[in-house]
Amino acid sequence: MTCALQAEQRPGVTILGVGNTLLADEGIGVHVVRRLQDLAGDCDDIELVDGGTLSFNLVPVIEAAKRLIVIDAANLGSSPGSFRCFVGDELDRFLGSSKHTAHEVGLRELFDMARLDGCLPSHRALIGIQPLRIDWGEEPTSPVAAAISQVSGLAIRLARQWCDRPVEDV
Repeated sequence: MTCALQAEQRPGVTILGVGNTLLADEGIGVHVVRRLQDLAGDCDDIELVDGGTLSFNLVPVIEAAKRLIVIDAANLGSSPGSFRCFVGDELDRFLGSSKHTAHEVGLRELFDMARLDGCLPSHRALIGIQPLRIDWGEEPTSPVAAAISQVSGLAIRLARQWCDRPVEDV
């Protein structure tokens, strides 16, 4: 099945949360997706994916997405819990500048594979959250946990914008 055919069968936006929930702040992407299940549960335009610790088995998810928002811990060089949204070419430049996540297989490699297959979503974004601690622990630290609600709202607003839906207060 081609990428275009796969994408036709998918919801308007795929939100992919990645991270290891056993390493405190490293699991923030997964925690945000869990929060989004409460906020976006009734929205048919949004598919939520718990991507765990990023592996090559996520390439088909990326390739099949019409529009993709990835949420992950990222080294932004800022205060813990701060976040930033990188969209399109800005995302590609951010990923290309150096390794910003703690995963064995990086988002850059997964995007490169999708690009080689001609299946990289044209609408793509990364919401990166600055971690405080990446060490054993099943919950994010206080400053990172405090960002979950804001990051969730940002992801929903971006998804609705991409789907030409009204952006309500989230």
